[in-house]
Amino acid sequence: MATQSAPAQTGTAPTQTRKRPGMAGKSVRDMVLSLAAVMAAGLVIYLFVPHSGGNGVHPVEYNAALDSARRAAPYPVLAPTGLPQGWNATAVQFDGADAQNAQWTLGFIDPAGQYVAVRQSNGPLAAFLADATTNGVKQSGSSTVGGVVWNHYQGVRYRALVLESGKDTTVVTGTESYAELEKFAAALR
Repeated sequence: MATQSAPAQTGTAPTQTRKRPGMAGKSVRDMVLSLAAVMAAGLVIYLFVPHSGGNGVHPVEYNAALDSARRAAPYPVLAPTGLPQGWNATAVQFDGADAQNAQWTLGFIDPAGQYVAVRQSNGPLAAFLADATTNGVKQSGSSTVGGVVWNHYQGVRYRALVLESGKDTTVVTGTESYAELEKFAAALR
């Protein structure tokens, strides 16, 4: 019986290259289209999300809180009167839960964009002053406003005028100069 032998093979058989799934199979055109779709989605989101468009100051109404604080506080609650145009109240709070430590705060942004506030308390002096003056240190200067002497304090972020009476403490504090704080203190009633 005769046998046939297969011809001898030389070299290797050609192989087929298969593309991997994922980024290797994508073209530059596909990537550009994907980027354009993401940018279009971002633009739509930007257009429909509300923007403040202003100076970031959100004025608050404080007259009702002032009336309530004046009825409840164990000391005469002060607020400025006759402020010129451009002053915006931005913070108002009265905490009278503890009659021995009732605290009043009324803060404003002035026309120059500076913060000015009046803070009052009948609580422990050291703790209140540390909070109201941002750990302020008593300075050698003082200001006389309406015939009353206010002490100067300089804190970490704010300057302050401090008026201590036997029953309560009033602090006019803010980022303004002492001269501007004096004008604010003169408007308090």
